[in-house]
Amino acid sequence: MTRNATNELLQKAKKSKSDEFYTQLSDIESELQHYKIHFENKVVYCNCDDPRISNFFNYFASNFKELSLKKLITACYREQVRDLFNTEEDENGFFFEYTGTECEKNKPSSTNIVYFNGDGDFRSSESIELLKQSDIVVTNPPFSLFREFVAQLVKYDKKFLIIGNINAITYKEIFKLIKENKAWLGINFGRGISGFVVPEHYELYGTEARIDSLGNRIVSPNNCLWLTNLDTYKRHEDIALTKRYFGNEDEYPKYDNYDGININKTQDIPIDYKGYMGVPITFLHKFNPDQFEIIKFRKGNDDKDLSVNGKCPYFRILIKNKRSASSQSLNRSNKSSTIY
Repeated sequence: MTRNATNELLQKAKKSKSDEFYTQLSDIESELQHYKIHFENKVVYCNCDDPRISNFFNYFASNFKELSLKKLITACYREQVRDLFNTEEDENGFFFEYTGTECEKNKPSSTNIVYFNGDGDFRSSESIELLKQSDIVVTNPPFSLFREFVAQLVKYDKKFLIIGNINAITYKEIFKLIKENKAWLGINFGRGISGFVVPEHYELYGTEARIDSLGNRIVSPNNCLWLTNLDTYKRHEDIALTKRYFGNEDEYPKYDNYDGININKTQDIPIDYKGYMGVPITFLHKFNPDQFEIIKFRKGNDDKDLSVNGKCPYFRILIKNKRSASSQSLNRSNKSSTIY
């Protein structure tokens, strides 16, 4: 199957609210290594994770001392099934608090997890009470509820590092946060996230779908990202600009409905153009807010999609360079090595 087939699977999951895409430990380790400075004496909440099987729990429990965590809370949703034909309820949602000690009671099991009165949905009052106690939320939230999940984090002013689909960038609520410098993309992106473990009843679409040595069924959509408001070194690195607009105007067509030029690849952003430029959404993975200003998303002055000669390129982000060509050359030669 093709990559498009894999994307179709994720779209079907969104529509059917089938959100069982479990993050691999290797992907968690690859991303979390860049944020260690943020976790000292903090309470981490993984509010979409069964602590008995979650790789997020495994990562934070294994690295509890190295990260100098204060506490780890992991909570799990359980659907409540009750109708005319089924009068019994599944077990309620539950949570587990890990404090980093080596005693047996800090290993999650059916005997020491704490059951919620309800299903443990991240929107429930019980889960929100745990959220209020936390400093940083790290998890893979339900694909179909991504907007709602982020809105809750913003409402309660929480730091976060979460996985989402690349298309989340196009959600107006998420784009607004990125534009206002309240959220940004993490380190790994696209193929930098190797895949998700899925249940037996999920079809293994995609050329990179596989079953690993442990029997885990893995799909690799290659279209996911980490969204965060934890600072990293990457967002302070300038994009190296090597192209020039003047003398190559034919390579940069102007929009029909906005005073700006269209750019198809981030690497083609010209160093000498001071006006507005439309760039692909993947630009955000390299975006440095000190180098560029985000103006708006997708629409021209007529509130219709940006177009060139009557044709609309895929979603564009309108940006403007904050720096002169000479200052950017100087910044590249005197690049700071500070790690955030």
